[in-house]
Amino acid sequence: MADRQQTDPAPQWWSRPEGTADGRPAGVPSPRPGAGDGTGQEAGQEPGAEDGAPAAQDAAPDGAAPAREVRYDPWGGQPLQVVDRGRDRRGFRLWQVAALSAGTALLAGGIGGYVGVLAERQSSTRLELPQAAAADKGRAPASVAGIAATALPGVVTLHVRGEKGSGTGTGFVLDEQGHILTNNHVVADSKEIAVTFSTGESVTAELVGRDSGYDLAVVKVSGVRGLRPLSLGNSENVQVGDPVVAIGAPFDLSNTVTSGIISATGRPVTAGGDKGDGSDISYVDALQTDAPINPGNSGGPLLDAKAHVVGINSAIRGADKDDPTRQGGSIGLGFAIPINQGKRVAEELIRTGRATHPVIGVTLDMDYTGDGARVGDEGEDGKPSVVADGPGAHAGIKAGDVITKVDGQRVRGGDELIIKIRAHRPGDPLTLTVLREGRERTLRVVLGSANGS
Repeated sequence: MADRQQTDPAPQWWSRPEGTADGRPAGVPSPRPGAGDGTGQEAGQEPGAEDGAPAAQDAAPDGAAPAREVRYDPWGGQPLQVVDRGRDRRGFRLWQVAALSAGTALLAGGIGGYVGVLAERQSSTRLELPQAAAADKGRAPASVAGIAATALPGVVTLHVRGEKGSGTGTGFVLDEQGHILTNNHVVADSKEIAVTFSTGESVTAELVGRDSGYDLAVVKVSGVRGLRPLSLGNSENVQVGDPVVAIGAPFDLSNTVTSGIISATGRPVTAGGDKGDGSDISYVDALQTDAPINPGNSGGPLLDAKAHVVGINSAIRGADKDDPTRQGGSIGLGFAIPINQGKRVAEELIRTGRATHPVIGVTLDMDYTGDGARVGDEGEDGKPSVVADGPGAHAGIKAGDVITKVDGQRVRGGDELIIKIRAHRPGDPLTLTVLREGRERTLRVVLGSANGS
């Protein structure tokens, strides 16, 4: 619709309040008379009225002035519209949205995890973790496990009660008749002996015979079926570095298996001597091992790689008694009686209840501090130091002689000479190197026999 000029006065709703100044800003021209309001309608025309149609008005009651319609004054102080100044700054910021999202995710995860755990606990499905399948339990016969499996049925634990108290030791089965070999110091002065097998079965045992000089003893159980005797090896075949396994009951922990090597052979060891008269001293040409041996291992077997017994565990070397840091258990120095010696003594104990000792028929000067073993000037009770008609006398040994070697092996004292002699059997021939009046000479002697204690 085109704009048209109008000469009629402007409608009242466009008029400004009387007495007011023109409120237009400086530089804004006055409106043209009769100009439209920009809505596409002519001035004075009601919205929605057609051209030439009168504006609709409410009828007033008779005699009353017509009501004045409230109109918007475009020149008033309050605008009709509000200027859009952009997004409200009081809304959520980006970090707030991120924090809210993270919190929601954590809450959702926690709820989900709890629901999952609850569902799993209530589920009938069993939880199984990955695990290796069951394998063959067999072990190589020469392995520690294989040796232990072979020997354990023939190893026993001894519980001994005597007048001086009780103790624990170890032994092993010698034959199907129930003979068991152990150490003398395990059963010495015993009143009651109980034998416990690896199966846990316990029976009483009786003492067959013992010898303090070799520190060996034999006991016997009766009425036991299915005995598993251990196979005896040959201690002469043992070499330094050979692997060995020890079985025993250290501190009453039965069926304990330890392993190591032979760290030395022919090691002269003396033990005992508690009585003070020397009658209970044992002399052993021992096998030395680093397999851990502790109190309670005494009398147990020392086994080679074929599960054959090569020694009887008998002693350990601890730190010096006056050492404040002394260790009471194993420090890697264990000693075993060679099985060749143990076999001979066990056979004699089973047969007669006593063992014989090989002797050369001389009395040694145990106070001699020089190198070698010196024959005393006189024997006990003033008797000659060389027994008349004895093995030494027949070999030509005289009082004051210093024996320095046995079969070419040097001896450094009287104890070592006894140990070297007892490593043999009565009747065995020996070659002795003797120092007399500054000159060495070689003598041949055949060992005699004496009853042990």
